[in-house]
Amino acid sequence: MESEYLKRCLGICLSKGLAEVVEHRPIDPIEYLAYWIYKYRRNLDGEQQRKQERAELEQEREEALKELEMLEKMKEEELMIQQKLAEEQQAQLEREHEEAQLELERVEKEKAEELSLQQKAEEELEDKSRTLAELTDKYGAPNLTRVEEIDESGQSDAALNLTAESEEENPTDMKVDS
Repeated sequence: MESEYLKRCLGICLSKGLAEVVEHRPIDPIEYLAYWIYKYRRNLDGEQQRKQERAELEQEREEALKELEMLEKMKEEELMIQQKLAEEQQAQLEREHEEAQLELERVEKEKAEELSLQQKAEEELEDKSRTLAELTDKYGAPNLTRVEEIDESGQSDAALNLTAESEEENPTDMKVDS
């Protein structure tokens, strides 16, 4: 049992230490072996500490890589969001521009229609204010001094006007005839 313990705990250390003693053949082999064992223990502790530090560094490196990947994903998402936002803003600007163009065209059409109506009204007003003589003075128009219109009874306006004038001059004659 004790030999098992010694083999397990001191086997490698003692065998290497004794090999060193045999190789170097110091004056005081016990002291040399004691120092060698202390040095061996410090080397083992240092190696364990370095392994532990390497493991911690590896873990930190993995965490840093994961964090870096997350940051890259977040940047990609942010870039995608910014692109979508820019596209939406561009689309909104285009819609607003189209609406403004349509509104401008509508306003221009309304102004054109209004101007056209004003011109027609002015032309009609000018046409109404022209006399028959001005209208017939145009090249190719017939030379008419007077146009007689016949009403339903078959009498012309001129004849009706003459009878009306004569009645106005002689109002008493009409009473007698009645």
